[in-house]
Amino acid sequence: MSARPDAARPDAAHPDAARPDAALVLIEFQREWLDPEHGRLNHLVEDRGLLDTAVRGAAAALAAARAHGVPVVHVPLVLTPGAPELASWTPARLGLRAAIPKAGTWIEGSAGVEFAEAFRPAPGEPVVRGRAGASAFAGSSDFDLILRRLGVTDLYLAGFATHVCVESTLREAHDRGYTAHVVHDACAAFTRGQQEHVREHVIHHFGAETDAAAFAASLRTAVRAAELR
Repeated sequence: MSARPDAARPDAAHPDAARPDAALVLIEFQREWLDPEHGRLNHLVEDRGLLDTAVRGAAAALAAARAHGVPVVHVPLVLTPGAPELASWTPARLGLRAAIPKAGTWIEGSAGVEFAEAFRPAPGEPVVRGRAGASAFAGSSDFDLILRRLGVTDLYLAGFATHVCVESTLREAHDRGYTAHVVHDACAAFTRGQQEHVREHVIHHFGAETDAAAFAASLRTAVRAAELR
């Protein structure tokens, strides 16, 4: 399946959603991370237990969001050969802008950019296009447009890597005025140390931390509160 499926783009959150102001954001749930055979980044993950926990947590959060009508926004990274998108207006000399073209990861048409089986977008779930950078907002991404069209203000972030793309998205979401939560057991870094650094020293500056069970519980609570009104 292509990493750019023709999913319908809803203009607003489902009117019966438990949290019409919230969205679950799945960052890079692609084979590059989650397929041991085709995922180059999968091979670099040192803490396999952390990755397994993230997959289970993300699956639980995804099931809860879908069960309660909460929008799910998929944020893949898909680049053209040579990744010219990362060069922008200056040559890509350092950081991921230089490393990704050399590694040949995230290239459109490759197995690595396909969504992992368990995290393929369902019909109607928006898929971000035009992203070119660590943050989900980077490049010509339509992420912000999708969120505004949905009427979403609260983001629940899950994905990879915690200390790179999740953190970058968290920081930019904060600066753009969104309320962001990192679902920590639905995210993974390469090492436990990287994961804990973000949890201990970064998240509280830009948002809050939660876990998949608490996210699901908050949706159930919202449903009960709505029924009592």
